[in-house]
Amino acid sequence: MYKILIIEDNPDIVANIYAFFEPKGFELDNAHNGYSGLTLASTNRYDVILLDVMLPGMDGTQLCKKLREELHDKTPVLMLTARDTVLDKVAGFDSGADDYLVKPFSLVELEARIKALIRRHQDEHFRHSIEVGKLSLNTDEHTIQREGIFLKLTPTGFKILATLMNAAPRVVSKTELEEKVWGRDIPSSDALRTHLHSVRAQVDKPFAQPMIMTIPGVGYQIVDPDNLS
Repeated sequence: MYKILIIEDNPDIVANIYAFFEPKGFELDNAHNGYSGLTLASTNRYDVILLDVMLPGMDGTQLCKKLREELHDKTPVLMLTARDTVLDKVAGFDSGADDYLVKPFSLVELEARIKALIRRHQDEHFRHSIEVGKLSLNTDEHTIQREGIFLKLTPTGFKILATLMNAAPRVVSKTELEEKVWGRDIPSSDALRTHLHSVRAQVDKPFAQPMIMTIPGVGYQIVDPDNLS
């Protein structure tokens, strides 16, 4: 599932975010000041950063600028602030923030904003040529190879495999995979399972080791079998 960094010095807000998101399967880290937040952001990979503007040590605007200009970090940043003026919002966006949420906020809205940012970021950085171990996929040429052998998939199967490969090594939830493939017009509940069966028949069955893994209760993942211990 998604990994979120919370950089916020209000313990009540942090506790509420943890209580809301952890049961949904999100992985959370948090920092209580700008310096420790910058350290975590620069040493770990996150899907989104929730960044308070008013922080001790280094404020959120300074931190965001450092992420963008010095570290060239493109992780989506959602600013959290009590300030609601146009100038405050402009300052946040000028520092490199992607979205802006005013306190107090609804956790349901926060979740929607987070998912929208992550989807947009993934779409912008979707690679045209993807490799996971000896499996390669090219979205421009619409070709797939494993160990030098060309594979044939349906258009839906191709989308499923491209989504899993582009996210690798992250686990992709069933809901996310369905949204990526079908958008809002998701077919019957068995459709994804049926298409995955066809994908596995091409990608896994002819070869010694499988690459597409089902993580019970979480989702699906594609792995390089040569890197498994």
